[in-house]
Amino acid sequence: MSLLELEGVDAYYGASQALFGLDLAVEQNEVVALLGRNGAGKTTTLRTITGTVGRREGHIEYDGEDISGLSVEAISNRGVKLVPEDRRIFPTLTVRENLLIARDACKGTDPRPIEEMYEVFPKLEELNQSLGQNLSGGEQQMLSVARALIQSPDLLLLDEPTEGLAPVIVEDLSEVLHEVVSQDVTVIITEQNVEFALELSERAYIIQKGSNAWEGSIEELRANEGLLDQYLSVGGGEEGTEGEAAGDD
Repeated sequence: MSLLELEGVDAYYGASQALFGLDLAVEQNEVVALLGRNGAGKTTTLRTITGTVGRREGHIEYDGEDISGLSVEAISNRGVKLVPEDRRIFPTLTVRENLLIARDACKGTDPRPIEEMYEVFPKLEELNQSLGQNLSGGEQQMLSVARALIQSPDLLLLDEPTEGLAPVIVEDLSEVLHEVVSQDVTVIITEQNVEFALELSERAYIIQKGSNAWEGSIEELRANEGLLDQYLSVGGGEEGTEGEAAGDD
């Protein structure tokens, strides 16, 4: 049985439909890449899983339970944690204070010790007393991931973790995330940096205009360069979904 399963999911921003009958399944401890051009509906998919975007048709099952009608808080309390593209750390609080707030807000699961986060992210221990607003983009991203991990997620949703980061910082983040995915956490990652996502993942879904376009193993995807050109190359194919107008990636 899959840990997470979306079946025939339609999602909307107001009157604008962004997902069209989307299907997705993720096994326990699996890392899955969700790929597509800007506006394809990747961020909308993650937001729909967490309940922040409304689902009108289809169902979402998590750990054997239909969570389609649950609140954002109830879904989070079941161990589903999102690391958003905009990071959403508290700029005027220190690294430690950011982690403390995330730990204290944890419900439904037992939070992990701050010291354990420092073992995964040694740089954050060095920056323990630094304000969030004074961190580099890569450091903010590490803090954002640590804030999610400290809440002991069963399912971690990473939305464009390398967005805006310099190549050398992307390499550092890749090392950290390889450590994260080795810790029995199920992960869905959206990325425009396709190679970054493929190195972390076991399977991939490609979505186009809010619908399923392809799914399979990373080996199958690498072996078929035509798929990458058809669905992911800049300027190929048609324009993005309605979700693009609503702020989707």
